[in-house]
Amino acid sequence: MQKAIGLIEAMGLSTAVAALDAASKAADVTLVGVEKVIGVAQGVGVNIQMAGEVAAVKSAVDAGVEAGNRVGKIISSHVIPRPHDEIDKLLKKFSDNMKENQETKENNKKKDSAKMKNKKSDKEE
Repeated sequence: MQKAIGLIEAMGLSTAVAALDAASKAADVTLVGVEKVIGVAQGVGVNIQMAGEVAAVKSAVDAGVEAGNRVGKIISSHVIPRPHDEIDKLLKKFSDNMKENQETKENNKKKDSAKMKNKKSDKEE
């Protein structure tokens, strides 16, 4: 693997979104995962994982940390340049988890929409 992994742990979702926005705009990186971590600094932390070329990830993480600290608090950040090839398995797992979470949310929205339609039709009768 000739890429790098960048991690930013933010306190709260709004801080994480600001950090991710700045990181994505600063360099060509790919978001590979987002995790909520309950209990970080006595609150809810959001861990952002991104991948890309080493210099791009370093720039993105630096920009994300700076922007996140303007909005809230960044707990930690780290760049792992050229990680071992076994890390690819972990990145794939992060990516798969993110896709599964998105699919679950979409399915729940469809179910909620169907329930609302059923309630409306019951009221009309």
